[in-house]
Amino acid sequence: MTLTEQAPASHPLARAPGRLTGTLRRVRGQRATVLVGGAVFAAVVLVLLLTPWIAPFDPAAQDLTRRMAGPSADHWLGTDHLGRDVLSRLMHGGRFSVTVAAVTLLLSALIGTLVGAFSARVGGLLDEVLMRVVDLLIAIPDVIVALFLIAVLGTGHGTLIAALTVVGWTPFARLARGLALEINGRDFVEAAEALGCSRTFIVVRHVIPNALRPVTALGFLRFGHKLITVGGLSFLGLGVQPPDSDWGAMLLDAQPYLEQAPLLVLVPGLAIFVTALSVTLVGQGVEPHADDRA
Repeated sequence: MTLTEQAPASHPLARAPGRLTGTLRRVRGQRATVLVGGAVFAAVVLVLLLTPWIAPFDPAAQDLTRRMAGPSADHWLGTDHLGRDVLSRLMHGGRFSVTVAAVTLLLSALIGTLVGAFSARVGGLLDEVLMRVVDLLIAIPDVIVALFLIAVLGTGHGTLIAALTVVGWTPFARLARGLALEINGRDFVEAAEALGCSRTFIVVRHVIPNALRPVTALGFLRFGHKLITVGGLSFLGLGVQPPDSDWGAMLLDAQPYLEQAPLLVLVPGLAIFVTALSVTLVGQGVEPHADDRA
């Protein structure tokens, strides 16, 4: 008889084969999720990077003689109400949407991770005040805060990035703080404290590297939210301004022509959905499992 046959059903050895099989299946599933999501997002990014060279038309060029034209050999996705090529506008608009979402996410992750890690390390009154600020900002919808800041500071790329960063760092701060509190109790941190290492050194050398994977997973998962928020603000007229465009502005322009030309709404909406979904799939694959943290 084998060890698993001799051991009681409640014994860890009896559960080991099933647990190993489940772990292998989960790992394969995570790899497949990352590969599919990463391939789709890589294709989107590649197209957006090559847009200045491969876009068939100037996105702002108007041809009123070909207004609301359907897909053709010249205009693969047709034209809008001003005769502008939809494919070209989709490609150029995607550069703005994805860039703003990515820059905002990087700034939010950097600020939130540093604030959360140092807050947990310092503790005391500072930690309490910072976490109450985080609770307050989390309780207020992101769009409300962004609308207020844009109304005060005005529209523009910089204002949009700043507004979304102000409301975007809080989830990273809360996650980083929770991870830091756990990491602070580990042996290598206590050894660093015994050697007289500074708080900054411990946070930068030990806390942040060990919290990097969960924070990265959260970043991927939050990218779709940022992309949708950018599109929503542009749909409200608070994002990119004419003659420039992004996916949200394309939805706004196409709204009056929904029944006449549904493709004008479907194309940018599908672009937002596919891009957000691909990055979310990567985040789900990167996200550490409970067994990985054990």
